[in-house]
Amino acid sequence: MCLAIPGKIIDIQQDIEPTFRNGKVSFEGITRNVNLSMVPHAEIGDYVLVHVGVALNRINEVEAKKTFQYLREIGEVSDELGLNKNEEE
Repeated sequence: MCLAIPGKIIDIQQDIEPTFRNGKVSFEGITRNVNLSMVPHAEIGDYVLVHVGVALNRINEVEAKKTFQYLREIGEVSDELGLNKNEEE
């Protein structure tokens, strides 16, 4: 199943054209490089929904944490982030 996973932007690469900007997103401590071109107004500290390496939109912190916890409980976090089960814990 493919899902959008909520994560927090912890860094944004500033030295390139805004249309192609990238950043690092933390998924409860697991970081991934993410394309931020679809969320041009997102800033460091914002939560975004990420699907296949692309941030689709911003989401509030409470909803992001609730959604991430639910995904962890149903076992979808490892699959979506490309982790093995031991790496998640």
